[in-house]
Amino acid sequence: MNRRPDYSFRSFLEIVMEVIFLLAACVSVLCVALICVFLFANGLPAIGKIGPLQFLLGTKWKPGNDLFGIAPMILGSLYVTAGAILVGVPVGVLTALFLARFCPRKLYQILRPAVNLMAGLPSIIYGFFGLVVLVPWMRGLFGAGKSILTAAILLGIMILPTVISVSESALRAVPAQYYEGALALGATHERSVFFMVLPAAKSGVTASIVLGIGRAVGETMAVIMVAGNQAMIPESITSGVRTLTANIVLEMGYAADLHREALIATAAVLFVFILLINLLLSLMKRRTAK
Repeated sequence: MNRRPDYSFRSFLEIVMEVIFLLAACVSVLCVALICVFLFANGLPAIGKIGPLQFLLGTKWKPGNDLFGIAPMILGSLYVTAGAILVGVPVGVLTALFLARFCPRKLYQILRPAVNLMAGLPSIIYGFFGLVVLVPWMRGLFGAGKSILTAAILLGIMILPTVISVSESALRAVPAQYYEGALALGATHERSVFFMVLPAAKSGVTASIVLGIGRAVGETMAVIMVAGNQAMIPESITSGVRTLTANIVLEMGYAADLHREALIATAAVLFVFILLINLLLSLMKRRTAK
């Protein structure tokens, strides 16, 4: 005689799992909230002491003289991130298209593990590669090795695994009917992929870009090794530069009093900077979806 399934026990398990998932989500939100409270509680008083305009628009960072202007670091972060996007996003999206729709199976079995391996490499390895390979190469071409351009190229390489992996997953998630319908209307394989599959996957592709930008903005060690770390307004893309993250790492070890508070305020500005980038990309995504 067959026993009936115990539906009450299943319902109990579902309730328990829902509670566990809810707690996990609450912990994640709580962690972000605590980070926000710490940064702004310790950073805003420093901005008030220095002066908001002097802190955000000042061009001189000299802690020994109580000059805390982070405008050079803000511009440095913007330039390096923008360069990384120009280098990494087109290459990453096109590589994802190739892997998802054009790559032969045997070649895919080689390229896919290679991309996964790139994602697992520590930042210091990328930085060492940039220092040993990219810096001498850029010095031979432009006369300046450690520069915005070198850091942008290196960060563009570093965000490739993120952009490729997320974009490929989004492209493979597009229903086959989109592609088959385009073929039925007379489109070629290439036109079907670029004008039907890719637009259908734009949500996932945009997410990959956001994640890549987050990786580029928050990267520290690799940038320190190739950017030059000069706290001044860059004159060109071959000038040395210091980013917000590099400024914090280089000086937090010995900072004290107002200097330390100014570095925490720099972290708060970086946090807001990342939030604004995510908000801007979300607005762009909504506009293109209409």
